[in-house]
Amino acid sequence: MMYGFAWDSSTPLAYAVSILPILLIGLGVTLKAAAAGFAIALALGLVFALMRRSRLRAVSWSTAVLVEFLRDTPLLVQLFFLYYVLPDYGVTLPAFLTGAVALGLQYSAYTSEVYRGGIDALPRGQWEAATAVNLSRAQIYRAIVIPQVVPRILPTLGNYLVAMIKETPVLCVVTVLEMMGLANMIGERSFEYLVPLTLVGLIFLLLTLICSVGLHWLEKALPKTGIPLR
Repeated sequence: MMYGFAWDSSTPLAYAVSILPILLIGLGVTLKAAAAGFAIALALGLVFALMRRSRLRAVSWSTAVLVEFLRDTPLLVQLFFLYYVLPDYGVTLPAFLTGAVALGLQYSAYTSEVYRGGIDALPRGQWEAATAVNLSRAQIYRAIVIPQVVPRILPTLGNYLVAMIKETPVLCVVTVLEMMGLANMIGERSFEYLVPLTLVGLIFLLLTLICSVGLHWLEKALPKTGIPLR
């Protein structure tokens, strides 16, 4: 019994139906962790991209080093560092928040490169024309850069969202009971792993398909010439 549920192992189908409510609880944790991590990655990635475009070499170079460090070290190492090392220095975060921050930090390095590539792809003449009419840097990004960059980078950002959802099982190592962690616990208590792990795989497959269809629709819905902002 787990979370007040009891499972029926008389047949594989009955077993699957009886444990599905437990896995759906874990699915909620999975989706919350992925959403929080993706929000962090989008915001922090944009900050990193803008810092790398800074005219101050100390800022751009140090940001580049940080981004490379985040990209080139495993998520599991970063997760362990946040959860087990930071408390030694007086910084203790709840397990869920630690997992979301670790996902966000890891993928912010990737999203920053996506942002940077999209911004650098804009014709130089547009920057020069905007500067010539005395637009501020903030106005240039708001009126010219963002509307054109978003449709171009959306497919890549969508791929990272799907990848992040599939990375959430790593969080079980720091006691975050997401879907995969609950499936393992069910398997340990019932001595039957095939059904819970198969269900988890099918749910992840369904999530991936839903994200892919949604992103494909959004990609078609957005105008290729840019998003008009008021």
